[in-house]
Amino acid sequence: MTVELLDDPVAVARRAADRIEAAAREATGERGFFTVAFSGGRTPAATLAELAVREVRWSGVHVFQVDERVAPDNHPDRNAGLLRDFADRVGLPAANLHLVPVGALDAEAAARAYERDLRETCGRPPVLDLVQLGLGGDGHTASLVPGDPVLEVVDRDVAAMGTFHGRRRVTLTFPVIDRARSILWIVTGAEKADAVRRLVAGDPSIPAGRARRDRATLVLDRAAGGDVSAGNEPTDDVDRSRP
Repeated sequence: MTVELLDDPVAVARRAADRIEAAAREATGERGFFTVAFSGGRTPAATLAELAVREVRWSGVHVFQVDERVAPDNHPDRNAGLLRDFADRVGLPAANLHLVPVGALDAEAAARAYERDLRETCGRPPVLDLVQLGLGGDGHTASLVPGDPVLEVVDRDVAAMGTFHGRRRVTLTFPVIDRARSILWIVTGAEKADAVRRLVAGDPSIPAGRARRDRATLVLDRAAGGDVSAGNEPTDDVDRSRP
């Protein structure tokens, strides 16, 4: 895993947007299209705001969700609103925005339908160009949370999980995450410091520590860096350059 330690959340958003922009340019140049899955939350929102002003050929970009809460369409609990706003801002073709169809409140049916959509766009088995992940203080990523049976899924690329923070969710599973050409972790905030330490160490006792590492980059601020910022990094390469 490559670790990039930056000063603050603004620098993290800019660096993450740099990486996504570069990946999009490379993929559209080589294959004519770029596939990316975004997580929800405040940290990815800042990255999307930065990315929206970049020069990207959006007609060749397909945007997917890493996970989604089971709630009615347009409900504020949904992650979809953030991506709809982003798609409108950059002029993403409607057919290129792939949202988890949870509006009918049937998590298992939504997972099956989303897996079909993923395979139709990204192949069989589906290979995403980039998966952007976040990190919870408990070590969860996507909606792969401690103790949920979805952690052990090996034969599906999308699955429905149990209730977490009051709602069921549909999530990409480890097989499709690990198959991605690159994984970009974006993490900010001191409350994530312990989980970051365990992620960088590859601790399999937290869900995030089980994700593939050799294609992964972690972009984080000094608050989230914790032990990393104190110079106690494991042996992974660390890029300490500034934006």
